[in-house]
Amino acid sequence: MTILLTPFMSCTAKLPIYMFFVNTFFPQYSGLIVTALYFLGIAVGILAAFLYKKTLFRGEAVPFVLELPNYRLPSARNVLQLLWEKAKDFLHRAFTIILLATIVIWFLQTFDPRLRVVTDSQDSILAAVSGLLAPIFRPLGLGDWRICTSLISGFMAKESVVATMELLFAGEVVSALTPLAAATMLVFSLLYTPCVAAIASIRRELGGRWALLVIAEQCVIAWLAALVVRMIGLLLGMA
Repeated sequence: MTILLTPFMSCTAKLPIYMFFVNTFFPQYSGLIVTALYFLGIAVGILAAFLYKKTLFRGEAVPFVLELPNYRLPSARNVLQLLWEKAKDFLHRAFTIILLATIVIWFLQTFDPRLRVVTDSQDSILAAVSGLLAPIFRPLGLGDWRICTSLISGFMAKESVVATMELLFAGEVVSALTPLAAATMLVFSLLYTPCVAAIASIRRELGGRWALLVIAEQCVIAWLAALVVRMIGLLLGMA
């Protein structure tokens, strides 16, 4: 159950998405919205836990005891080492997964199915593939094929969502999205399937069926939560 619930929590890879949309569309409420997103992930995880307990994990839980070390104030050396390891990990992903995803997306956006250079991105291979998903996201106000593409790239690495949107929208994301669409995008990005590395870890621990269950379940939950946010926004008169 812990493995299934962990992806609902916000990871550091989602922070670039949060900060981009919050600082672009809601700068006056940036801290409040990011904090609310963290608590929303926790709340959805708690609700999912109650659902799991009634369905997948019936019966009494097996006691689990874990001995924790004594808490001590970390030294400056340990803090700096941890900061360097986190920064190195991000740079490694930025120059591998994110860069590779950006190159692939650029290629698919530049050529049509006959490998001819296109003058309009809507005629590209990328538009044709992402257009198949656009009707699914249209009720959320996210029916643009470029948004669908960025969410697909987020499956490889969540940090690539922003880079993909900037590439496809040519830096004009602000004029292409409304504040309500940005809020819907934030909620969907919070809850939809974790990246491929997390899915690989789940598959290694639980098996392929559970990994596929996590992908399907979280996409459905994210879609429903984003739809609720959009409906509330429309009722409040948000544009």
